[in-house]
Amino acid sequence: MQAEKTSNLKKEILSYIKIIVITAVVVFGCKQFLFAPIKVQGASMYPTYHDKDIIIVSKTSKIERFDQIVFQSPVEDELYIKRVIGLPGDKVEMKDDVLYVNGKAYKEDYVNRQTDDPNQLRITENFTLEQLVNEKEVPEGMYFVLGDNRLKSSDSRHYGLISEDAVFGESKLILYPFSHFHIGSK
Repeated sequence: MQAEKTSNLKKEILSYIKIIVITAVVVFGCKQFLFAPIKVQGASMYPTYHDKDIIIVSKTSKIERFDQIVFQSPVEDELYIKRVIGLPGDKVEMKDDVLYVNGKAYKEDYVNRQTDDPNQLRITENFTLEQLVNEKEVPEGMYFVLGDNRLKSSDSRHYGLISEDAVFGESKLILYPFSHFHIGSK
């Protein structure tokens, strides 16, 4: 009777170990190849994202204009999140705070237009792609990205184009919006 109980206990423990191992493999596989949680740091994408928001990034998405992508920074060992403005073959220009892609004007409702400086005439300075990166159009395998909080964003205006090889994935949803919770005393 005792031997039977011991045998059943061993079988039960083995079944739990199998479940734990299978779960770990599935979670690891999903995180490595399909999606991953990322913590937003900083204010460069405000108001779309707030500092410390947790987002889910899809590693399998096809990147399209105006998607928010997470990529390896070209200037430091960090992941950045920015909005794709220019795709390969696009001509990008900013004129009087209006974005033009391939000659078409786009209204950018996602851009933070609030400023503390009443003398601030423009949120985004005038530029052409050629002035910034010495290219008439976005080359194959590259993206032109901008932050939504243009006055506080380091983006393609500062460090150039982003290689598609540097892209970690596309932001799909906010998992945990830290900014919506306030902790403190009255």
